[in-house]
Amino acid sequence: MPHGKICYIEMPAQDARASADFYSKMFGWNVRTRGDGELAFDDSTGNVSGSWIPQRSTGGAEAMMTYIMVDSIADTQKKIVAAGGKMLAPFTPIGPGGDGFAIFKDPAGNAMGL
Repeated sequence: MPHGKICYIEMPAQDARASADFYSKMFGWNVRTRGDGELAFDDSTGNVSGSWIPQRSTGGAEAMMTYIMVDSIADTQKKIVAAGGKMLAPFTPIGPGGDGFAIFKDPAGNAMGL
């Protein structure tokens, strides 16, 4: 995956099944069940994936979380801080193989994931 590509979205939804049905019907998204039992999706191009989450609160409002693919989370975290951003969550490993994520806030206050 190229550095800087939007790769994953977490969408707040109290009823993940209803949201899955809506996006599948409206946009042709492929809905699937992940290994952990949660519903996930791949967009109609197969280039962006995501999942529905019960809630995420940022400043009191429901918010989507968009994840950006990077070559190195460690290097990107340093660049974010140097450019005026703030790390909200450091690298967190997920699964085997060294995959993981981190969360940052840009200078405008938008929370994004790596």
